[in-house]
Amino acid sequence: MTENELSYEIIGSAIEVHQVLGPGLLESAYEECLCYELSQKGIRFDRQLLMPLRYKGAIVKENMYRLDIWVEKKVIVDVKSVEQIPPVYFKQVKSYLQQTGSKLDLLLNFNVPVLKEGIHRIVLGLEE
Repeated sequence: MTENELSYEIIGSAIEVHQVLGPGLLESAYEECLCYELSQKGIRFDRQLLMPLRYKGAIVKENMYRLDIWVEKKVIVDVKSVEQIPPVYFKQVKSYLQQTGSKLDLLLNFNVPVLKEGIHRIVLGLEE
């Protein structure tokens, strides 16, 4: 699947989770249920994946970053449950994209009345 096709499946799964659970739970609860939905669709992912810090082509520190979910090594999913997404989260996401070579990150904030308000698609150089 392409990044856009995966994005469609991930967002659909996240909407399903939000409709069932609603806002106000811990991030780990949403992550658990989102991974369940993805696995039911046969979509491969890594969860809580530790990643190294790369600098000038070298790995300078192992296990520097932890990705919430990395779907098919193409789309990074950051699961949040906060009142508001601070700007630093967007900067972190861009760093994850650069470090992994992925092109798309979905920053999902489940602590909203309607999940559509909590979906942020970040593409290297762009924000949606």
